[in-house]
Amino acid sequence: MEKQNNLPIKDWATEDRPREKMAAKGAGALSKAELLAILIGSGTPEKSAVALMQEVMKSCGDSLKVLGAYSAHELQAFKGIGPAKAITILAAMELVKRRMTEETDEKKKICSSTDIYDIMLPEMKGLPHEEFWVIILNRSNRITERRMISKGGISATVADVRLILRAAILAYGSGIIVCHNHPSGNMQPSAEDNKLTMKIKNAAAQMDMALLDHIIITEHGYYSYADEGAL
Repeated sequence: MEKQNNLPIKDWATEDRPREKMAAKGAGALSKAELLAILIGSGTPEKSAVALMQEVMKSCGDSLKVLGAYSAHELQAFKGIGPAKAITILAAMELVKRRMTEETDEKKKICSSTDIYDIMLPEMKGLPHEEFWVIILNRSNRITERRMISKGGISATVADVRLILRAAILAYGSGIIVCHNHPSGNMQPSAEDNKLTMKIKNAAAQMDMALLDHIIITEHGYYSYADEGAL
């Protein structure tokens, strides 16, 4: 098979070509490298698309989670992967991430700050910068949508209250929870965090909407304004 992998896919036996194999046997019959090969379409004169993606998957221990953390620049370090193919791979990884997010969020009822932490930690773990998110809930405290509002630097990000409320209104939210990460690992809120929290709370109240919590996320724990009685 290794010798065949170095041939152009068009020269393979029909039943071994990824597209034909998927059509005949279903997606479950294909390896991760074969599925990714379908997306990138072609390899190099020396390597088929499958062989190229096998090389990429080998570099990340055959882990899609690790592959999803690669940057476009890192992917382009592999001979045969240019900007277009790198973006295609990253788009596929983002779709995987969003599907997992939907499955996690579907009909998820929020009962505590820990529920939010468990949902958002995978999204924010290992980020070198701050991100600010809003989680929108219905009257039953079930998630209807969550959205990143802003992305900032190492020590701060700016969140526009108007964008937070707009997202909540469009999703017909009854309550909102906001959260952001501290890459430094410090769980304690800053003076700016406190000021922004009160600003969001007051603005939400004007729209007959409740700010239920503001959670600061780190890899080792979190700070909840609601749990600390700071709301």
